[in-house]
Parts: sequence; C-alpha cells; structure tokens
Amino acid sequence: MQHSAVPELAHTHTRPIHWVATATAVAAAIALSPLFQPGSATAAQPPATRPGPTLAAVAPPATTGVTFPIECGPLKPVVAKKASGDLDHDGRPETVAVVHCDGSMGTPPDAVYVLTRAKDAKTPRVVATLVAPKDRYTVTDFTVRAGAVTATLLGYSSPDVPNCCPDLKDTVKWQWKNGAFVRSTPTQARGI
Repeated sequence: MQHSAVPELAHTHTRPIHWVATATAVAAAIALSPLFQPGSATAAQPPATRPGPTLAAVAPPATTGVTFPIECGPLKPVVAKKASGDLDHDGRPETVAVVHCDGSMGTPPDAVYVLTRAKDAKTPRVVATLVAPKDRYTVTDFTVRAGAVTATLLGYSSPDVPNCCPDLKDTVKWQWKNGAFVRSTPTQARGI
C-alpha cells in the first residue's frame, strides 16, 4: 500500500460545525437579499421625456358596420386580416382590411380596402381599394408599417389555373403619394 506524500488536511473531513456554519451563511444571504435588490423597472418613459407630438391618441377605424364594396351574393363578407397605421401622415390612423366572401369551400379571392373616419362621422368608410376581388389574389404576409402597406399576393397565370392552386407569387407595397395610394413597381411575378 502506497501512502500519499501530502499529509491529510483537517478541512477535508466534514464535521457538524461545518454544516452549521454553511447553513448560517446561506440563511444570512437569503435574509439580506431584499436589501440588495435593484429598483423596479418600468417600460414607459416619464411624460416629460416622451418624444413626438402631444396630440391625443385617435383610435383607428373599426371594421364592424362597414359596407365593403365586395359582391358576395348570399354569403357575407369576412374581414380575414386587418392592421392600422397613419398612412397619409395626417395624425389620424387608417385601417387596412383584407376581406373575402365567407365561402365554406375553396379559396375565395381577397380584396384589400383602406378605411378612414372623418372627425365627426360615426362609422368608417372605404376610401381606397388596393386589391380588387376580380383580380383573384390571395393575400398573405400582410403588414402596415412606417406609412406603408406591404403584402404577398398569390395569383394565377391564367384563368385556367384552379382557385386552389395559385401559381404566381408577388410582394407588393403601397404608399400614400400626391393624394393617392401608389403601388411600388412590382418585381416580376414569380412562379411558385
């Protein structure tokens, strides 16, 4: 049997006093921890330092009660998606709605409408049609951000392509310029 060249150290053997000392240190750390906590965090800036205008916030137009210019026959129009933002930079938000007929089967084409509300009007009204139902598009990846409306349009290369299977994909953007919504020069529509 070979002996270690290092003598046995006293602290390598635990004794009851070691356990008592460790428990006392842990209890003290837990008891004192509230004294060393950081202050509570807030997500809002103080009122004096908030950037931007001091105008009262205006609620965006709701889509309920709006008569959309979409012909659905006996079916009802359904708002599939909506987003709001100040598109014409007048300090009042507009709402952009993706609407289609409530068909139980198939893929009904989408329409994209811009809604606004006059200061004294009770209900919003449609002020622009960005995508008409007759164009047979399905709208995906729809956003309103920084004064622009962007969407991905799934479409058809010919009337012979069935509604279930769009074969073209195009990313588009609309912005308010010179009193009208202008669609960005579309990239060449790509096959899916």
